[in-house]
Amino acid sequence: MTAPTSDVILDRMMALHPKIIDLTLDRVWRLLKALGNPQDKLPPVIHIAGTNGKGSTQAMIRAGLEGAGLTAHAYTSPHLARFHERIRLAGKLISEPDLTAVLDECYTANGGENITYFEITTCAALLAFSRVSADYTLLEVGLGGRLDATNVVANPAVTVITPISIDHEQFLGNTLAKIAAEKAGIIKRGVPCIVGPQPDEAMEVIEATAARLGAPLLAYGQHWHIYEEHGRLIYQDENGLRDLPLPNLLGAHQVQNAGAALAVLRHLGLGDEAYEAAVTRAEWPARMQRLKTGPLVDQAPQAELWLDGGHNAAAGQALADVLAKLPPRPTHLICGMLNTKDVTGYLAPLAEKAGSLTAVSIPGEANTLPAEETAAAAKSVNLPATTADSVAEALAAITARDPQARVLICGSLYLAGNILRENG
Repeated sequence: MTAPTSDVILDRMMALHPKIIDLTLDRVWRLLKALGNPQDKLPPVIHIAGTNGKGSTQAMIRAGLEGAGLTAHAYTSPHLARFHERIRLAGKLISEPDLTAVLDECYTANGGENITYFEITTCAALLAFSRVSADYTLLEVGLGGRLDATNVVANPAVTVITPISIDHEQFLGNTLAKIAAEKAGIIKRGVPCIVGPQPDEAMEVIEATAARLGAPLLAYGQHWHIYEEHGRLIYQDENGLRDLPLPNLLGAHQVQNAGAALAVLRHLGLGDEAYEAAVTRAEWPARMQRLKTGPLVDQAPQAELWLDGGHNAAAGQALADVLAKLPPRPTHLICGMLNTKDVTGYLAPLAEKAGSLTAVSIPGEANTLPAEETAAAAKSVNLPATTADSVAEALAAITARDPQARVLICGSLYLAGNILRENG
């Protein structure tokens, strides 16, 4: 009999999903106990929450640690092309045999009980991390923070809260204060917390939580500063100033993410080789990623193709800022979004930077926003829009009119993952 693959076990795990998602840690604690509490056997943990920039900040921290000759486990979600992307063991993507083994162990230990897909796969990641030596463990929150499946480490080395904005209101609340309270749930008693730029309403909640728990805050604008000057990145804190290259990840928002990463590396006592690596060696797919090979590039060889998975209003603004700084070129969007997102808020800042939008439905995604609704939202913000049955069809129509266009495929990490799988 052939042994099951990781994909087969992941499909089985989906069947365990509760009918209604209720944010709780009870199911996670139950399974972790059955697994021998691997969360208590991890290398020092850096726990990262926030609405925007979690993944990029984690990527920069990992690059910095590796630049200093250290190793780090890393957990992130969602994946783009393959589930294996979620779990890095000492810097390397988990192998198929190792992934299959920990998934199968978790599935068996769960005993058929209700548990969400994210919860059981997070337990699998923690189990894998507990069995491989590394210097640090980087855990990215999936949703919120307080009741997220990653929030099971009693005493992390440091916590990080990246910029907070409105997102996932159905789970986290409909105000910045409510959302910030959930994100601040990762703050632990006496554990330092690095805080990126925040709206005042969110910062007040974070400060109150930290004060109640006696957790030292290292906050942007108070304890550290980051800015661009003469084409360089300037970081300053109470220990001095560092003059560094600009981040290799594009966008003004990546300057802020780099600041949080550098604050973490400084807190850990690392040196210049870590700072330089953090801003020059970070890799984070589908964040304003230039596509240079694959069928879509072959289809439109004169065009300039980009891919981005940002999907909320803040991400739309960040993307618009990036486009504004690129060399002038006719720019067109191919956009697919989930029906849970603020499509109008996302598209409004992009309307000024693009000549048109072609809307697509995300292939194979039950929660896709129909292309017609995305197009209608674009028109509502004065962005000329049409629809296409696929990204390839949209690209063909755009480049038939303008072979040398800049084309940005955007709106969802699920769409980005589809593109990376097919265009790899």
